[in-house]
Formats: sequence, structure tokens, C-alpha cells
Amino acid sequence: MRKNGDWLLHYDNAPAHTSLVVREFLTKNSMITVPHPAYSPDLAPCGFCLFPKVKLRLKGRRFVSTEELQAESQQILNTLTSAGFNECFQKWQNRWNRCIQVQGDYFEGDGGNWDLK
Repeated sequence: MRKNGDWLLHYDNAPAHTSLVVREFLTKNSMITVPHPAYSPDLAPCGFCLFPKVKLRLKGRRFVSTEELQAESQQILNTLTSAGFNECFQKWQNRWNRCIQVQGDYFEGDGGNWDLK
């Protein structure tokens, strides 16, 4: 897809993501970026869609090693479906629209709790 030039990259404003080397790479590869307003966790799909799902499945469990935690996390990620990601993408678009409506002011989520299965 990227070779066709139809990808859009959404990334936050973390210093590591906005460094000169990253910006040069994106420019060199003709990547179009969707800007992420500063301090807007409501617009980060991983923050409102993916991480809560992983955290819910790991809650209350103990792991004896980092490798065990990584393996369990990978297992959880492997259960995610295309339909779940499509729903998350729709919710992300709704959140962007809401951000535009409130002219970039902070807002408390949108009451959604999405299942990526």
C-alpha cells in the first residue's frame, strides 16, 4: 500500500517521534502524516482501544519473567480481528470529529468500550 502512496501515518507528538531523523525518514519516503494535537490521549487509538484490551486480559496476573509476559501479550494481540480494528478506526474518526467540534479542547473519551474481537 505504501508504494501506492495511499498510506496516512498517525503518530503522536512524543519527542522520539518528532526528531529530525524521523521527520527526514518520513519525508524521504513520501509519508503523509496526520498531525496529533499535543497532549491528546483521546486521539491515540492504542490508548483508547488496544491498551485497555490488553490490560484487561493481563489484570491480576503474575509473570515470572519478561519473556512470559511478552508471550502472553503476543497471544492477546494475535486474537485481535479486522472487524475490531475497523470499529476502532471508526471510533478514532469520531474522536477526531469531536476534537474539531470542541476546537481542540480536552474532552473525556466518548463512552465507548470496544472489543477488538
